[in-house]
Amino acid sequence: MHDDIELGTRTLSDRTPNGDPRLSRREFVGAAALATLGCASGRMGATRAAPPPAGWELYVGTYTNDTESHGIYRLVVDATSGASRQMAIAAETANPSYLALAPGRRTLVAVNEVTTFEGRPTGTVSTFARDPATGSLSPRGQRASRGGAPCYVTVDRAARHALVANYVGGNVAVLPIGADGSIGDASAVVQHTGRGAHPVRQAAPHAHCVVLAPSGGHVVVTDLGVDRIMVHRFDAASGALSPSPVAEVALRPGAGPRHLAFSADGRTLYVACELDSTLVALDYDSDSGRLQERQRLFTRPAGATGENFPADVHVHPSGRTVYVSNRGDDSVAVFAVAPLSGELSLTQSVATGGRWPRNFALAPDGKLLLVANQRSGTIVAFRVDQATGALAPTGGRIALPAPVCLLFTDGVARDRP
Repeated sequence: MHDDIELGTRTLSDRTPNGDPRLSRREFVGAAALATLGCASGRMGATRAAPPPAGWELYVGTYTNDTESHGIYRLVVDATSGASRQMAIAAETANPSYLALAPGRRTLVAVNEVTTFEGRPTGTVSTFARDPATGSLSPRGQRASRGGAPCYVTVDRAARHALVANYVGGNVAVLPIGADGSIGDASAVVQHTGRGAHPVRQAAPHAHCVVLAPSGGHVVVTDLGVDRIMVHRFDAASGALSPSPVAEVALRPGAGPRHLAFSADGRTLYVACELDSTLVALDYDSDSGRLQERQRLFTRPAGATGENFPADVHVHPSGRTVYVSNRGDDSVAVFAVAPLSGELSLTQSVATGGRWPRNFALAPDGKLLLVANQRSGTIVAFRVDQATGALAPTGGRIALPAPVCLLFTDGVARDRP
């Protein structure tokens, strides 16, 4: 389905699917020449630096229903401007609205945001083998996600399990991944119950994001429909989920928690709330899984009016800046993180140069930020100030139908014929 839902008398395109924190943002260190070997190194050396990379490899997930998109696209984007150097269809598949790479980068996992599969009320999860040399994708399998409209997926550190949030299904599921990239039937499903304050958007549970805590052992899930964040223990061997000692935390009624991102040190969890336009910071205890709200801020400047729905949240590799995309305002909010207290402050609100910004992603070196504007069919690039985290348009703009997920591979991509 093309995630449209009736919201009162208005249609909200992008009901809520989606962004992971599975998107890697490790700092890329520029290559250097090794004097003794006379060859390029992947890390900074003591001698003169090698030329910068030609570009970064980027996969884009899209909506295919009622659009000209065919599925997952592979791009090479200029490392400085973010402009496209190459673009091709990597895999034809229905509504791949969220993507994740398994560790090792040889398996790509996509949710297919549909509501029926083989006559059952469920979406699907598809896996693809990735050729590291060319970036090409080859189908390896597809399985039921065990709930309608899956909107988020991540892969565990051992590359043995995909964890999926099903929006319409209101649950989270775990599916095993084989060594060859194949995917099996769900080994665990946790169903959410309840409803929230909003009569339309929160009439039922809507799982929206599932991430693994950096310290390992816990899985954290947002449910937009019931204003809760659930914490589960995760068995990496079996893929089983079980309640943690502190199984959940409630946010204020009508918040609509959507996407999650952990701080660089893993002690703070940031939550973008879709229904009340807030960013919430919670203290996280890695032993018990306990979450406690510490700060809540609006994602828009004072005096902003009109409807607005935050979508995605990411933390700069430095840990000093948090970013949130705003649909409605069509902006990216930039929050500075105080070095000692960790307190957040809104320092910038930047127009995305397009309509309905969904997912966005930071390049592996943290110097470039790309935004997927779903409704205008554009991906727009911004330069990141390394001292302040501030954003400035580079002029890079890519036209692509209904882009909703951006996934850098952490790899340098060279131009190919």
